[in-house]
Amino acid sequence: MSVMTNPSAAGKYRRPSLWATLKKHQASYLMVAPYYILFFFFTVLPVLMSVVVSFTNWNMLELPKFVGWSNYTKLLIEDDIFMTSLKNTLIFAVVTGPVSYLLCLLFAWIINEFNRGLRTVLTLIFYAPSICGNAYMVWNLILTGDRYGYLNGILLKLDIINEPILWMQTEAYILPVLIIVQLWLSLGTGFLSFIAGLQTVDKSMYEAAAIDGIKNRWQELWFVTLPAMKPQLMFGAVMQITQSFAVADISIALAGNPSVNYAGATVVTHLLDYGSTRLDMGYASAIATILFLLMVGTNKVIQKLLGRVGE
Repeated sequence: MSVMTNPSAAGKYRRPSLWATLKKHQASYLMVAPYYILFFFFTVLPVLMSVVVSFTNWNMLELPKFVGWSNYTKLLIEDDIFMTSLKNTLIFAVVTGPVSYLLCLLFAWIINEFNRGLRTVLTLIFYAPSICGNAYMVWNLILTGDRYGYLNGILLKLDIINEPILWMQTEAYILPVLIIVQLWLSLGTGFLSFIAGLQTVDKSMYEAAAIDGIKNRWQELWFVTLPAMKPQLMFGAVMQITQSFAVADISIALAGNPSVNYAGATVVTHLLDYGSTRLDMGYASAIATILFLLMVGTNKVIQKLLGRVGE
């Protein structure tokens, strides 16, 4: 009787030990070892150190002093600016995250239908804002608070307003404007990953789907295209979540830090204030830990949602 059909023999089967697995696949592990070493020292270790430092009071000049949960208590109960920053960040994430993700997917799907030359040009046009170093300067010219600002000039010429609007000095306008700019800059790495994913879909799958009863392009997208590019969908989701939660440069460049009544403050600008300006590394690490947990939790939710694509 074979081992597979003998219950007693099957019960005695043992999984290979960790050392045996490492020895068996040693060539593969040696190949990826440089990446894992760099990843550990420059990503995993800093995160772990940040969590440890968040329980201390450390100004980088003296030795850290353990303070327990004091930083988190102050952060969540006493720090009104952090709560404002957290609210702004969540608004950014809820609005710009899903909207920019869907826009990236939609534009990539449309552009993929064109021929190679036109597709390349359109991809460059959509991707260019995310890598343009002078993007903030352009928006500063548009949003200048006098009549020489492009937006004010157009609105005055059309008699929509009677006097120039101080766009980035008026509390009510700051957050909506920052969201618009973030959406404009959001067609970045996620957009490119969707373009690449669409290129890898096997064309024969569409023929098989048509035989199975797929009747229109939307059904084709949902039941064929998206399931075939789940890795790219996940990568794009992670990138969009990271961008939406890590908004800082846009706020600082357009609204300043601090902005008017902290209307443009985000968790990252608050983190930079304590980490780079005040050098309160313990408190800054506590802010970073909260932001890290928010990102991880959101990623887990998105993974479950994307796992249902095509069902």
